Amino acid sequence: MNDDPYGDEQLVGLYDLDNPAGDDHAYYRALADELNARRILDFGCGTGLLTRTFAAPGRVVVGVDPSSTMLGYARRQPGADAVTWIEGYADIIEPTGDTDLVVSSGNTMMHISTEDHVRVLTNLARALRPGGVLSFESRNPAVRAWEQWTREATYGERDTPAGHLVEWLDLIEVADRRVVFDAHNVFPDGHDAIYRNTLYFRSPEAITADLRMAGFDGITVRGGWHGEPLTTDSRLVVFRAAVS
Repeated sequence: MNDDPYGDEQLVGLYDLDNPAGDDHAYYRALADELNARRILDFGCGTGLLTRTFAAPGRVVVGVDPSSTMLGYARRQPGADAVTWIEGYADIIEPTGDTDLVVSSGNTMMHISTEDHVRVLTNLARALRPGGVLSFESRNPAVRAWEQWTREATYGERDTPAGHLVEWLDLIEVADRRVVFDAHNVFPDGHDAIYRNTLYFRSPEAITADLRMAGFDGITVRGGWHGEPLTTDSRLVVFRAAVS
């Protein structure tokens, strides 16, 4: 993942507004209940909007994220005391082998480079107990979403709690499934808070192969949050895998 792309406090304040709870959060919560998960790790937890909703009596919830700004925001939210927040990347996750469920929402895994992907998956596997489950989603490269990430296609203006905001995306580079783009956010004072993102659009087959290399099996691949079959038109690819 990028080094604190949300280092601007104004952007963090808008993140939950732009990424509200929806079918994705409902899916992950239902999975936790299905597994009767007593220990949950949210990798790439961001502002903790989903993470905090996992908290329940007798359940241990841990949120990991490299953004000190996002974690600072997460720690100030209602219910934050029920979560253990850890700043860092996958290398900071201890190989405890006792976690029931690891989730990674918001396309977090797409920020992991090709060189690091198997290593990160292996670190997550080592945190899980035998039979423990990892679940995450990724954008389907067959849809080629990046072709719409231009100023012309994404320019917009809106009123927000931070004032009138002007926004657009600029596509910087597309090379070998690696997509780089800048998100512009112009605030009322004229400040353009630009954050650069790099996403890796891996095929479902490539992700499945990496999961197997990291020690996962029982892998299921779906085309949506309600178990839809994966097709070339599916916007998302939802993965679920268990540790051998």
